[in-house]
Amino acid sequence: MSSKRFLFTALFACAALQPAIAAPYDASMVVKASSEADVARWNKLAQRVTIMRDKWGIPHVFGKTDADAVFGLMYAQAEDDFNRVELNFINAMGRLAEVEGEAQVWRDLRMKLYIDPADMKAKYAASPAWLKKLMDAWADGLNYYLHTHAELKPKLITRFEPWMALSFSEGSIGGDIEEIDLKQLEQLYGKLPKPVQVAGKGFDEEPRGSNGFAIAPKLSASGKALLLINPHTSFYFRPEVHVVSEEGLNAYGAVTWGQFFVYQGFNERAGWMHTSGGGDVIDEYLETVVQKDGKYFYKYDGKELRVREVPIALPYKTASGMASKTVTAYFTHHGPVVRELDGKWVAVKMMDEPLKALTQSYTRTKARSYKDFYKSMELRTNSSNNTVYADADGNIAYFHGNFLPKRDPRFDWSKPVDGSLAATEWKGLHAIRETITLFNPANGWIQNTNNWPFRSAGYASPKESAYPKYMWSLPENARGLHALRVLENKKDFTLESLISSAYDNYLTGFEPLLPQLVKAWDDADAGNPLKAQLAAQVAALRGWDLRYSVESVPTSLAIYWAQDLVKRNGPMARAQGIPVLDYITAHGTAQERLEGLARASAKLEADFGSWQTPWGEINRFQRVSGDISQQYDDAKPSYPVAFPSAVWGSLASFGMVAPQTTKRIYGDRGNSFVAAVEFGPRIRARSILAGGQSSDPASKHFADQAEMYSRGQFKDVLFYKEDIEKNLERKYHPGQ
Repeated sequence: MSSKRFLFTALFACAALQPAIAAPYDASMVVKASSEADVARWNKLAQRVTIMRDKWGIPHVFGKTDADAVFGLMYAQAEDDFNRVELNFINAMGRLAEVEGEAQVWRDLRMKLYIDPADMKAKYAASPAWLKKLMDAWADGLNYYLHTHAELKPKLITRFEPWMALSFSEGSIGGDIEEIDLKQLEQLYGKLPKPVQVAGKGFDEEPRGSNGFAIAPKLSASGKALLLINPHTSFYFRPEVHVVSEEGLNAYGAVTWGQFFVYQGFNERAGWMHTSGGGDVIDEYLETVVQKDGKYFYKYDGKELRVREVPIALPYKTASGMASKTVTAYFTHHGPVVRELDGKWVAVKMMDEPLKALTQSYTRTKARSYKDFYKSMELRTNSSNNTVYADADGNIAYFHGNFLPKRDPRFDWSKPVDGSLAATEWKGLHAIRETITLFNPANGWIQNTNNWPFRSAGYASPKESAYPKYMWSLPENARGLHALRVLENKKDFTLESLISSAYDNYLTGFEPLLPQLVKAWDDADAGNPLKAQLAAQVAALRGWDLRYSVESVPTSLAIYWAQDLVKRNGPMARAQGIPVLDYITAHGTAQERLEGLARASAKLEADFGSWQTPWGEINRFQRVSGDISQQYDDAKPSYPVAFPSAVWGSLASFGMVAPQTTKRIYGDRGNSFVAAVEFGPRIRARSILAGGQSSDPASKHFADQAEMYSRGQFKDVLFYKEDIEKNLERKYHPGQ
């Protein structure tokens, strides 16, 4: 695809299915009252499940079977945040406009290009018995919660059906389907009066992504493998859970709201960390379309093939009730047509394996060895992630992507290719052994920060020349350079020192920038009015060690200065597909850099009374409501946070994506659930969660981790039942 998965941008994602046919409403969505048989079954299930809430409110769910545990897990998730659970599946099924209004119909269309309830029901019916039981338990757990909480008024879904689990089967914050640009989709199907010019996504001011580190036993003080799990996601996007059965399930970590598998975490023998942005997994095809007798045809391999036309109904909420519009969507054998480019239609091809994706997502949580984990990876449906792995046998590993189509390397797959050529077809999938992987590299550590894979293990990294260009899409980044420094030539790692490395406070992004600014000031003519005006600021930055802290004034000044440059140069950088920091390093005059510092100083003075404002007065953590779209208020309590946005090279990430209406910066994306794990005969782990487990402001677990989070202070993970019992807050069956 033209933007080639540089970033993930919107709400949530799902694996691809076939398009929905037009119908005002799906009959399967009609509210079905719970029968006496349903209630009797749920009550019986509930008695086989025990939920133990520890002192942090973390649910430890115990069931006899995996299905029992899934039932309890879904009930516990609904207790903590039913709103996010429901909204994920409203979005996944293309029904957001039914809740939020007409503005969301194009997002719904994007989902419905791939989602058909009838097709998902057929896939559910064809599922293996063990997986069908889990999907049944998933629906039962949520429906039992609704049954036992009659006062709750769902936005839309009043009864969950097992097949719905297939609509959201992978877990990423933004998956493959999010690559389809909504404005361009609206331009094509909404028949806007003039084309929408959409700049390339490039590199956003607030990067999405994650950090994953694995340490081999030879570099750890205990002689055991270590794993850092550090996803950079929207805050409150994933809760912390622990789910256990007598059938071998014992997974701890972060689960995306509404899903029944631990997405990033560990069991008693192995751990996995996903980092966004592996290989090139989505392609755009330029289709040459002709119209004959009112029908559309597209050219392919010397023939003209019929364009498939599918009417898709898009219901939406209005002030007076419900309305609906129907769009005729177009499909070639490559996939749905999503935009126009230079007189041609552009069709998108991406992964279409929801059943395999759900299978892989779940089975990896039960992998007890590298061999088991590798077997789950052989399903090859983790299309949006890299994976960093470690286990109790002392193995560490890295998979750069998982779903990677084979392609003809003569074509530039970073751009749309000619769909009329048979040579541009995918030629199956690469076997894992053909992809960019590492297993127990000689250097003893692995790192990925959504960056270039060829520095993932220092001198033991994979060699770029051994792989086709389409297997990797992202360059090196400031976090990657930082990760190398905290891992290279180190030994005797402990959980504590691994966490300390992950929070190292150096900002590599300013290494090329600040010398340019200092030189600009040094070389400025004495008659330049900025020479005297900025003397004190430049002196402060000249003496700065590039390390952030809540007390640091240079951190405030440097970040406000760099933000000014990004604001002015970001659109051009993104249009050219160049990382913003690289662009502002290479472009701009000395005078422009000085003027940027003057503007930054003026903004600090206007907002805080002085440019000499400590960073902790500006950068704050605040959680005042359980709303998905948080509102921030400078007059309400908040905590100072030392670590800034990852864009500056900080490994620990704390950035603001929401439109800033306050003077202070309130983070809403970055470090969310973070954990460090030591494997061995007995698991030892520490973790922290942004804010707290519950979305209810009345709960003591709404913000009980907020101050710890702001300080980078971790809690002990309670993995064993005897430890949970010692720190128990509540023990109950679902429904009690």
